This record gives sequence, structure tokens and C-alpha cells, in this order.
Amino acid sequence: MKWIRKHKLLLAIIILVMVGISLPFIFILYEKYKPYYTAEDFNITTIISEVDANANGVDDYTDILLGARMDAENHPTYDGRYWDTGYPPDDIGVCTDVIWRAFKNAGYNLRVMVDNDIAISNEEDYHIKYPDSNIDFRRVGNLEVFFKKYATNLTLDINKIEEWQPGDIVVFDSRHIGIISDKRNRDGKPYVIHNSGQPLREEDVLQKRSEKDPISGHFRWDALKIEDILVYWED
Repeated sequence: MKWIRKHKLLLAIIILVMVGISLPFIFILYEKYKPYYTAEDFNITTIISEVDANANGVDDYTDILLGARMDAENHPTYDGRYWDTGYPPDDIGVCTDVIWRAFKNAGYNLRVMVDNDIAISNEEDYHIKYPDSNIDFRRVGNLEVFFKKYATNLTLDINKIEEWQPGDIVVFDSRHIGIISDKRNRDGKPYVIHNSGQPLREEDVLQKRSEKDPISGHFRWDALKIEDILVYWED
């Protein structure tokens, strides 16, 4: 007791430091394990793609969702460096890597599709001075142009919760991109699977992020409408 009375200030500092260190971990654990909801909880019908590009018995939208989730669970280190092969290692990535990996899981080669479109309509749409196959598909702006042209353009209003579906693509302020999850918060707004270096890669961030970076794109990939530009993944 004497030691405590004599070292009250030191003890207070130690407690504050311990609390300060613990709070971020407590927050992460809370976010990771807090209850989430599904479309059924809000009487929302989940849209299923009519296409199964890789013939694995899983529709495209679900495959895109699961591919994004696999990347999130793999938790690649956030690193946007240039790679001569184009593709970074599995343990490295940025937000755009979530997208091509999700499309790979569904059986599509997003890199080649973007490259082909840049080669056809670069001056009119992409405005890239020196096209580079190793990086063009890893730039948010290029992906937004590509999806605006070939995917179904959907609402930017996050309050229209029934129109946000698992496997959809969302772009924030033309500089960050992610995949819509099948998890929802208590208001029915979906989680986002993305990579900006945050501890949890699948999180309830659609509203918070959109307040900072307004949503500039919301897309749904429908291969039935774009057969002429499709390129499938080949291992």
C-alpha cells in the first residue's frame, strides 16, 4: 500500500498506457465478432448469377464474393509496388488486387480484359500515355472505366439496401475499390471486403467510407451481357 501511495502518478501512467495499448485490440475483437445480419433478416432476395464461368457449381456472384473473402482471410500485406510479372505474390496486395483475385476465383482474367480494352479504346476512355500490362489492371481509375463500360451500373445510394448485393463492386471517389459482402449491419447496409491496410479486411465500412470518399461507382458483373470481351482464366 505504501508503494502505491508513493507512486500514484507512475501507477496512473502505467494504467493509462496499458489501456491505450489494449483499446485497439478490444475494438478489433469487437468488430470481428460482433453480430452481423444477412439479406434474409431484411426480407431481401439475394441475386444469383445465371452464369458459372468456371463450371465449379457456384454462380459467378458467389464466386466473386468467395474469392474476395479468401484474399481477406489471407490478409496480404498492403504494398503497391510494381511487379515485372504484373501479379504480386499472394501475401502482398492493395485494393485492386482484391478485385482481380475475386474475378480469378470466378474464372475470369480481369488483367487481360482490361489490357484488351485499353488497346482498343485507350485514347477515348482511359487516357493512358504509355499502356503497361503489368500495372494498368491494378489502378482503380482503370477498373472504374472498365466496369462502367461493361458491368451493370447500379445505385450509389447506400440506403437502398436491397440493391446492394454480394459480389457487387464498389468504388469510392475513384480511388479505392472493394467487393460487397453478404454480411450486413443492423441497418441492412452490407459490409465491404477491401484492402487499405486495415486489420480487418471484411468490415462494416460502407457508410463510414462513403462519408469520407463519396461512392463513384457500384457495379454488377453480368457475363451474359458482355460475351464479346470475356477472357477466362487459364492456369
